[in-house]
Amino acid sequence: MSDVDATTTAGPEAPGRRHGAPRGRAGTLWTNTLWVVVGIASGLGIVLALGSDGTAGGGAPAETTAAAVPATAVGVAAVCYLAAAATGRRWVGWAMVPVASAAPFLEYAGVPRWASFGALGLAFLAYGLARRSPTTVAQAVAMVAYYGVAVAAVALPSRAGLAVAALALAAHVAWDLRHYRRDAVVPRSLAVWCIGLDLTVAALCVGFAVAA
Repeated sequence: MSDVDATTTAGPEAPGRRHGAPRGRAGTLWTNTLWVVVGIASGLGIVLALGSDGTAGGGAPAETTAAAVPATAVGVAAVCYLAAAATGRRWVGWAMVPVASAAPFLEYAGVPRWASFGALGLAFLAYGLARRSPTTVAQAVAMVAYYGVAVAAVALPSRAGLAVAALALAAHVAWDLRHYRRDAVVPRSLAVWCIGLDLTVAALCVGFAVAA
């Protein structure tokens, strides 16, 4: 393993820390609460702002929200984790949030969102393997599992697909918790933010699916 692989940068919180080395204590209650609240707000924004096809516009969220919405959230989260693992830089997880969030808008150029996320995933997988980053394969497998279920759900009847994609997003919380507890791969702030977002979007989407 190279010197670059042996250490990772978590920003000003923990420079030069090893990828999976625990910091020794969890984040404080107020910082965790703050990131959960930000995640909840982000989740509400996603559901309220996106239309039936997962892009801006449309009618009331309860009537227009489709499986593409939670599936997109799964894709963004999975790419962020994989990017951080492949580069060996925890801060890259946060840096990829706006990049991965913008990927679905390539649909306006005729590129399906699953293809955009897939291309990002393959690129980071190849980069991580080339660097021999030890956590790349696990993150790639997780992306295939979580995002694969969410993408498959898009092909189901609308309400069933919405529920299945939402449950895939809710299941991703277990991945967030695993990384938060181990203080590994991504900053704890990102893991906590993802928990708030995942649960909010998943709960709303399951509610919409059941109420329909």
